[in-house]
Amino acid sequence: MKVVLLLRVQNHYYMTKILPLLGLACLALYMASCSKSKEENTQKPESYQVSSPITIDTSYEIDYISDINSVRNVEIRARVKGYIEQIYVDEGKPVRKGQILFSISKNEFKEGLYQAKAMLKNAIAEAKAAELTLQNTKLLVDKNVVSKTELEMAKAKLDALNAKIDEARSHEATAEIRLARTDIRAPFDGVIDRIPNKVGSLVDEGTLMTTISDNSQMLAYFSVSEKEYLDYMENEKQTPHREVSLILANGEEHSYKGHVETLESEFNAETGSIAFRARFPNPERILKNGSTGKVRIRNQIKNALVIPQKSTFEIQDKIYVYLIDADGRIKSRNFIPKLRIPHLYVLQSGLEKSDKFVYEGTQNLREGVQIKPQFVAMQNILNQIIKN
Repeated sequence: MKVVLLLRVQNHYYMTKILPLLGLACLALYMASCSKSKEENTQKPESYQVSSPITIDTSYEIDYISDINSVRNVEIRARVKGYIEQIYVDEGKPVRKGQILFSISKNEFKEGLYQAKAMLKNAIAEAKAAELTLQNTKLLVDKNVVSKTELEMAKAKLDALNAKIDEARSHEATAEIRLARTDIRAPFDGVIDRIPNKVGSLVDEGTLMTTISDNSQMLAYFSVSEKEYLDYMENEKQTPHREVSLILANGEEHSYKGHVETLESEFNAETGSIAFRARFPNPERILKNGSTGKVRIRNQIKNALVIPQKSTFEIQDKIYVYLIDADGRIKSRNFIPKLRIPHLYVLQSGLEKSDKFVYEGTQNLREGVQIKPQFVAMQNILNQIIKN
Protein backbone atom coordinates (compact mmCIF):
# COMPACT_ATOMS: atom_id res chain seq x y z
CA MET A 1 0.00 0.00 0.00
CA LYS A 2 2.87 2.38 0.74
CA VAL A 3 4.60 1.49 -2.52
CA VAL A 4 1.54 2.26 -4.64
CA LEU A 5 1.09 5.58 -2.90
CA LEU A 6 4.72 6.49 -3.50
CA LEU A 7 4.42 5.77 -7.24
CA ARG A 8 1.35 7.94 -7.51
CA VAL A 9 3.13 10.82 -5.82
CA GLN A 10 6.13 10.52 -8.18
CA ASN A 11 3.95 10.40 -11.31
CA HIS A 12 2.07 13.45 -10.15
CA TYR A 13 5.38 15.30 -9.63
CA TYR A 14 6.61 14.29 -13.09
CA MET A 15 3.41 15.44 -14.77
CA THR A 16 3.23 18.75 -12.98
CA LYS A 17 6.91 19.77 -12.86
CA ILE A 18 9.12 17.99 -15.42
CA LEU A 19 6.93 17.86 -18.52
CA PRO A 20 6.25 21.61 -18.58
CA LEU A 21 9.97 22.29 -18.37
CA LEU A 22 10.72 19.95 -21.28
CA GLY A 23 8.04 21.63 -23.33
CA LEU A 24 9.53 25.07 -22.73
CA ALA A 25 12.98 23.85 -23.74
CA CYS A 26 11.70 22.38 -27.03
CA LEU A 27 9.82 25.58 -27.78
CA ALA A 28 12.96 27.65 -27.20
CA LEU A 29 14.99 25.46 -29.54
CA TYR A 30 12.34 25.70 -32.24
CA MET A 31 12.16 29.47 -31.96
CA ALA A 32 15.98 29.76 -32.17
CA SER A 33 16.04 27.52 -35.25
CA CYS A 34 13.38 29.56 -36.98
CA SER A 35 15.17 32.78 -36.12
CA LYS A 36 18.47 31.46 -37.52
CA SER A 37 16.78 30.19 -40.69
CA LYS A 38 15.11 33.55 -41.18
CA GLU A 39 18.41 35.33 -40.61
CA GLU A 40 20.13 33.14 -43.19
CA ASN A 41 17.36 33.72 -45.69
CA THR A 42 17.62 37.46 -45.26
CA GLN A 43 21.46 37.62 -45.25
CA LYS A 44 22.83 39.55 -48.24
CA PRO A 45 25.37 37.85 -50.66
CA GLU A 46 28.99 38.90 -50.13
CA SER A 47 30.83 40.85 -52.82
CA TYR A 48 33.68 39.20 -54.73
CA GLN A 49 35.78 40.45 -57.61
CA VAL A 50 35.28 38.50 -60.83
CA SER A 51 36.97 38.66 -64.20
CA SER A 52 37.22 36.87 -67.56
CA PRO A 53 40.17 35.22 -69.38
CA ILE A 54 42.10 37.51 -71.70
CA THR A 55 44.14 36.87 -74.85
CA ILE A 56 47.67 38.30 -74.79
CA ASP A 57 51.07 37.91 -76.42
CA THR A 58 53.56 36.83 -73.79
CA SER A 59 56.75 34.86 -73.26
CA TYR A 60 58.03 32.22 -70.91
CA GLU A 61 61.41 30.84 -69.92
CA ILE A 62 62.61 27.25 -69.66
CA ASP A 63 65.80 26.22 -67.89
CA TYR A 64 67.79 23.21 -69.08
CA ILE A 65 70.50 21.56 -66.99
CA SER A 66 73.71 21.72 -69.02
CA ASP A 67 77.30 20.51 -69.05
CA ILE A 68 79.77 23.30 -69.74
CA ASN A 69 82.96 22.54 -71.67
CA SER A 70 85.84 24.63 -72.95
CA VAL A 71 85.81 25.35 -76.65
CA ARG A 72 89.09 23.39 -76.73
CA ASN A 73 90.30 21.01 -74.04
CA VAL A 74 93.10 18.59 -74.90
CA GLU A 75 95.51 16.28 -73.13
CA ILE A 76 99.22 17.01 -73.41
CA ARG A 77 101.15 13.72 -73.62
CA ALA A 78 104.81 12.84 -73.93
CA ARG A 79 105.81 11.79 -77.45
CA VAL A 80 109.18 10.30 -76.50
CA LYS A 81 110.46 8.27 -73.58
CA GLY A 82 112.81 9.90 -71.09
CA TYR A 83 113.28 11.74 -67.80
CA ILE A 84 111.62 15.10 -67.16
CA GLU A 85 114.46 17.62 -66.95
CA GLN A 86 112.49 20.84 -66.57
CA ILE A 87 108.92 22.06 -65.93
CA TYR A 88 108.42 25.64 -67.11
CA VAL A 89 104.82 26.27 -66.04
CA ASP A 90 102.66 25.95 -62.95
CA GLU A 91 99.22 24.47 -62.53
CA GLY A 92 96.34 26.83 -63.28
CA LYS A 93 98.53 29.36 -65.10
CA PRO A 94 97.85 30.76 -68.58
CA VAL A 95 100.22 29.89 -71.42
CA ARG A 96 100.70 31.05 -75.00
CA LYS A 97 100.71 28.97 -78.15
CA GLY A 98 104.19 27.51 -78.79
CA GLN A 99 105.41 28.14 -75.23
CA ILE A 100 107.63 25.34 -73.85
CA LEU A 101 105.88 23.49 -71.01
CA PHE A 102 108.22 20.55 -70.30
CA SER A 103 111.68 19.37 -71.33
CA ILE A 104 112.64 15.70 -71.48
CA SER A 105 116.28 14.51 -71.43
CA LYS A 106 117.85 15.19 -74.83
CA ASN A 107 121.28 13.46 -74.86
CA GLU A 108 120.09 10.21 -76.37
CA PHE A 109 118.19 12.01 -79.12
CA LYS A 110 121.10 14.36 -79.87
CA GLU A 111 123.33 11.32 -80.41
CA GLY A 112 120.76 9.84 -82.74
CA LEU A 113 120.69 13.04 -84.75
CA TYR A 114 124.51 13.18 -84.99
CA GLN A 115 124.54 9.59 -86.21
CA ALA A 116 121.87 10.30 -88.82
CA LYS A 117 123.81 13.31 -90.11
CA ALA A 118 126.99 11.23 -90.37
CA MET A 119 125.16 8.52 -92.32
CA LEU A 120 123.85 11.16 -94.70
CA LYS A 121 127.32 12.60 -95.31
CA ASN A 122 128.71 9.12 -95.94
CA ALA A 123 125.94 8.34 -98.40
CA ILE A 124 126.54 11.58 -100.26
CA ALA A 125 130.28 10.85 -100.50
CA GLU A 126 129.68 7.36 -101.82
CA ALA A 127 127.27 8.72 -104.39
CA LYS A 128 129.85 11.26 -105.61
CA ALA A 129 132.44 8.52 -105.98
CA ALA A 130 129.98 6.39 -107.91
CA GLU A 131 129.16 9.34 -110.16
CA LEU A 132 132.87 9.73 -111.06
CA THR A 133 133.10 6.02 -111.73
CA LEU A 134 130.11 6.28 -114.06
CA GLN A 135 131.71 9.13 -116.00
CA ASN A 136 134.96 7.15 -116.44
CA THR A 137 133.05 4.07 -117.51
CA LYS A 138 131.28 6.07 -120.23
CA LEU A 139 134.66 7.19 -121.65
CA LEU A 140 135.94 3.63 -121.69
CA VAL A 141 132.78 2.38 -123.39
CA ASP A 142 133.16 5.04 -126.08
CA LYS A 143 136.71 3.74 -126.70
CA ASN A 144 135.50 0.12 -126.65
CA VAL A 145 137.74 -0.59 -123.69
CA VAL A 146 134.95 -2.01 -121.54
CA SER A 147 131.55 -3.40 -122.42
CA LYS A 148 128.23 -1.64 -122.07
CA THR A 149 127.43 -4.03 -119.24
CA GLU A 150 130.01 -2.26 -117.09
CA LEU A 151 128.28 1.03 -117.87
CA GLU A 152 124.88 -0.32 -116.81
CA MET A 153 126.37 -1.64 -113.57
CA ALA A 154 127.86 1.77 -112.80
CA LYS A 155 124.51 3.46 -113.39
CA ALA A 156 122.72 0.97 -111.11
CA LYS A 157 125.27 1.52 -108.35
CA LEU A 158 124.79 5.28 -108.57
CA ASP A 159 120.99 4.89 -108.39
CA ALA A 160 121.35 2.70 -105.31
CA LEU A 161 123.59 5.23 -103.60
CA ASN A 162 121.17 8.07 -104.42
CA ALA A 163 118.40 6.02 -102.79
CA LYS A 164 120.68 5.56 -99.78
CA ILE A 165 121.01 9.36 -99.60
CA ASP A 166 117.23 9.68 -99.50
CA GLU A 167 117.08 7.08 -96.76
CA ALA A 168 119.77 8.88 -94.76
CA ARG A 169 117.93 12.17 -95.13
CA SER A 170 114.76 10.48 -93.84
CA HIS A 171 116.68 9.19 -90.82
CA GLU A 172 118.06 12.66 -90.20
CA ALA A 173 114.57 14.22 -90.35
CA THR A 174 113.22 11.57 -87.98
CA ALA A 175 116.07 12.19 -85.55
CA GLU A 176 115.40 15.95 -85.66
CA ILE A 177 111.71 15.39 -84.99
CA ARG A 178 112.40 13.10 -82.03
CA LEU A 179 114.84 15.62 -80.61
CA ALA A 180 112.31 18.43 -81.06
CA ARG A 181 109.70 16.33 -79.23
CA THR A 182 111.75 16.47 -76.06
CA ASP A 183 110.44 20.02 -75.73
CA ILE A 184 106.70 19.83 -75.12
CA ARG A 185 104.95 23.01 -76.24
CA ALA A 186 101.45 24.47 -75.82
CA PRO A 187 99.31 23.80 -78.92
CA PHE A 188 97.22 26.96 -78.34
CA ASP A 189 96.61 29.75 -75.83
CA GLY A 190 95.03 28.31 -72.73
CA VAL A 191 95.25 27.42 -69.06
CA ILE A 192 97.26 24.52 -67.65
CA ASP A 193 95.53 21.93 -65.49
CA ARG A 194 97.12 19.59 -62.92
CA ILE A 195 100.67 18.32 -63.55
CA PRO A 196 100.86 14.75 -62.21
CA ASN A 197 104.60 14.12 -62.87
CA LYS A 198 107.45 16.15 -61.43
CA VAL A 199 111.06 16.85 -62.45
CA GLY A 200 113.07 13.62 -62.55
CA SER A 201 110.10 11.38 -63.29
CA LEU A 202 110.55 8.79 -66.05
CA VAL A 203 107.79 9.08 -68.63
CA ASP A 204 106.98 6.77 -71.50
CA GLU A 205 105.73 7.76 -74.90
CA GLY A 206 102.04 8.61 -74.40
CA THR A 207 102.29 9.50 -70.69
CA LEU A 208 99.83 12.24 -69.68
CA MET A 209 101.76 15.38 -68.76
CA THR A 210 98.85 17.79 -68.22
CA THR A 211 95.68 19.15 -69.79
CA ILE A 212 95.25 22.54 -71.44
CA SER A 213 91.93 24.37 -71.84
CA ASP A 214 90.98 27.26 -74.07
CA ASN A 215 88.32 29.04 -71.98
CA SER A 216 87.88 32.08 -74.20
CA GLN A 217 84.52 30.64 -75.23
CA MET A 218 82.43 27.94 -73.60
CA LEU A 219 80.12 25.29 -75.01
CA ALA A 220 77.00 24.31 -73.05
CA TYR A 221 75.38 20.97 -73.93
CA PHE A 222 71.79 20.29 -72.87
CA SER A 223 68.93 17.95 -73.80
CA VAL A 224 65.46 19.01 -74.94
CA SER A 225 62.27 16.93 -75.16
CA GLU A 226 60.56 16.46 -78.51
CA LYS A 227 57.68 18.81 -77.61
CA GLU A 228 60.05 21.53 -76.43
CA TYR A 229 62.17 21.02 -79.54
CA LEU A 230 59.12 21.62 -81.75
CA ASP A 231 58.16 24.72 -79.73
CA TYR A 232 61.74 26.00 -80.06
CA MET A 233 61.78 25.50 -83.83
CA GLU A 234 58.43 27.27 -84.16
CA ASN A 235 59.77 30.24 -82.19
CA GLU A 236 62.97 30.17 -84.23
CA LYS A 237 60.92 30.83 -87.37
CA GLN A 238 59.51 33.99 -85.80
CA THR A 239 62.73 35.17 -84.11
CA PRO A 240 65.84 33.51 -85.60
CA HIS A 241 69.19 33.49 -83.78
CA ARG A 242 67.70 34.33 -80.42
CA GLU A 243 69.97 34.99 -77.47
CA VAL A 244 70.02 32.51 -74.60
CA SER A 245 71.21 32.96 -71.02
CA LEU A 246 73.41 30.83 -68.81
CA ILE A 247 72.49 30.45 -65.14
CA LEU A 248 75.50 29.51 -63.02
CA ALA A 249 75.61 27.05 -60.13
CA ASN A 250 75.17 29.87 -57.59
CA GLY A 251 71.98 31.05 -59.29
CA GLU A 252 73.60 34.12 -60.85
CA GLU A 253 73.30 34.81 -64.57
CA HIS A 254 76.44 34.78 -66.70
CA SER A 255 77.34 38.29 -67.81
CA TYR A 256 77.36 37.42 -71.50
CA LYS A 257 74.52 36.11 -73.66
CA GLY A 258 75.00 33.16 -75.98
CA HIS A 259 73.41 31.50 -78.99
CA VAL A 260 72.29 27.99 -79.83
CA GLU A 261 74.61 27.08 -82.68
CA THR A 262 73.81 23.45 -83.44
CA LEU A 263 71.86 20.37 -82.40
CA GLU A 264 72.14 16.65 -82.99
CA SER A 265 70.64 14.99 -86.04
CA GLU A 266 68.40 12.51 -84.20
CA PHE A 267 66.52 11.90 -80.95
CA ASN A 268 67.81 9.59 -78.27
CA ALA A 269 65.63 6.47 -78.44
CA GLU A 270 65.89 5.85 -74.69
CA THR A 271 65.21 9.35 -73.37
CA GLY A 272 63.17 10.79 -76.25
CA SER A 273 65.30 13.95 -76.19
CA ILE A 274 67.69 15.69 -78.53
CA ALA A 275 70.93 17.45 -77.58
CA PHE A 276 71.54 21.16 -78.20
CA ARG A 277 74.82 23.07 -78.04
CA ALA A 278 75.04 26.75 -77.11
CA ARG A 279 78.16 28.94 -77.25
CA PHE A 280 78.91 31.68 -74.69
CA PRO A 281 81.72 34.26 -74.63
CA ASN A 282 83.97 34.01 -71.59
CA PRO A 283 86.45 36.90 -71.82
CA GLU A 284 86.96 37.10 -68.05
CA ARG A 285 87.63 33.34 -67.87
CA ILE A 286 85.02 32.91 -65.12
CA LEU A 287 83.70 29.66 -66.57
CA LYS A 288 85.88 26.55 -66.45
CA ASN A 289 85.81 23.25 -68.26
CA GLY A 290 83.50 20.81 -66.47
CA SER A 291 81.30 23.49 -64.88
CA THR A 292 77.56 22.99 -64.51
CA GLY A 293 74.71 25.39 -65.03
CA LYS A 294 71.39 25.92 -66.76
CA VAL A 295 70.73 27.27 -70.23
CA ARG A 296 67.68 29.53 -70.15
CA ILE A 297 65.64 29.89 -73.35
CA ARG A 298 62.85 32.42 -73.76
CA ASN A 299 59.94 31.43 -76.01
CA GLN A 300 57.20 33.69 -77.34
CA ILE A 301 53.47 32.84 -77.29
CA LYS A 302 50.99 34.59 -79.56
CA ASN A 303 47.29 34.93 -78.63
CA ALA A 304 47.61 33.08 -75.33
CA LEU A 305 44.40 32.79 -73.26
CA VAL A 306 45.43 33.38 -69.61
CA ILE A 307 43.99 33.59 -66.09
CA PRO A 308 45.68 34.44 -62.76
CA GLN A 309 47.09 31.57 -60.72
CA LYS A 310 45.59 33.06 -57.53
CA SER A 311 42.08 32.50 -58.94
CA THR A 312 42.55 28.71 -59.03
CA PHE A 313 42.53 25.85 -56.56
CA GLU A 314 43.53 22.20 -56.79
CA ILE A 315 41.63 19.04 -55.93
CA GLN A 316 43.33 15.68 -56.50
CA ASP A 317 45.87 17.03 -58.98
CA LYS A 318 43.21 18.82 -61.01
CA ILE A 319 42.97 22.60 -61.28
CA TYR A 320 39.65 24.43 -60.87
CA VAL A 321 38.15 27.91 -60.86
CA TYR A 322 34.78 29.12 -59.60
CA LEU A 323 32.54 30.33 -62.43
CA ILE A 324 29.51 32.61 -61.86
CA ASP A 325 26.15 31.88 -63.46
CA ALA A 326 23.39 34.37 -64.30
CA ASP A 327 21.97 34.19 -60.74
CA GLY A 328 25.32 34.96 -59.14
CA ARG A 329 25.83 31.41 -57.89
CA ILE A 330 29.25 29.82 -58.22
CA LYS A 331 30.13 26.49 -59.71
CA SER A 332 33.56 24.87 -59.93
CA ARG A 333 35.01 24.20 -63.38
CA ASN A 334 38.07 22.10 -64.17
CA PHE A 335 40.46 23.34 -66.86
CA ILE A 336 43.68 22.07 -68.44
CA PRO A 337 46.65 24.47 -68.49
CA LYS A 338 49.03 24.49 -71.44
CA LEU A 339 51.83 25.86 -69.31
CA ARG A 340 52.50 27.84 -66.16
CA ILE A 341 54.23 31.19 -66.31
CA PRO A 342 54.83 33.68 -63.48
CA HIS A 343 51.47 34.60 -61.88
CA LEU A 344 49.47 33.17 -64.80
CA TYR A 345 48.18 29.98 -66.39
CA VAL A 346 48.11 29.71 -70.17
CA LEU A 347 44.91 27.79 -70.95
CA GLN A 348 44.70 24.78 -73.19
CA SER A 349 41.06 23.81 -72.67
CA GLY A 350 38.18 24.02 -70.23
CA LEU A 351 37.50 27.77 -70.21
CA GLU A 352 36.29 30.29 -72.74
CA LYS A 353 36.99 33.98 -73.10
CA SER A 354 33.38 34.76 -72.17
CA ASP A 355 33.46 32.85 -68.84
CA LYS A 356 33.44 34.83 -65.60
CA PHE A 357 35.48 33.48 -62.68
CA VAL A 358 36.08 34.55 -59.10
CA TYR A 359 39.34 36.47 -59.07
CA GLU A 360 40.35 36.02 -55.42
CA GLY A 361 38.99 34.65 -52.18
CA THR A 362 38.20 31.18 -53.51
CA GLN A 363 39.28 29.64 -50.20
CA ASN A 364 36.24 31.22 -48.51
CA LEU A 365 33.67 29.88 -50.98
CA ARG A 366 31.86 26.61 -51.51
CA GLU A 367 29.88 25.12 -54.37
CA GLY A 368 26.50 26.77 -55.02
CA VAL A 369 26.98 29.85 -52.83
CA GLN A 370 25.44 33.04 -54.17
CA ILE A 371 27.74 36.06 -54.36
CA LYS A 372 27.56 39.64 -55.50
CA PRO A 373 30.04 39.84 -58.42
CA GLN A 374 32.12 42.97 -58.98
CA PHE A 375 33.68 42.74 -62.43
CA VAL A 376 37.34 43.74 -62.81
CA ALA A 377 38.88 43.86 -66.27
CA MET A 378 41.64 41.30 -66.69
CA GLN A 379 43.89 43.94 -68.23
CA ASN A 380 43.74 45.91 -64.97
CA ILE A 381 44.74 42.78 -63.07
CA LEU A 382 47.69 42.23 -65.42
CA ASN A 383 48.80 45.83 -64.98
CA GLN A 384 48.75 45.37 -61.21
CA ILE A 385 50.77 42.13 -61.49
CA ILE A 386 53.39 43.87 -63.64
CA LYS A 387 53.53 46.82 -61.25
CA ASN A 388 54.20 44.54 -58.28
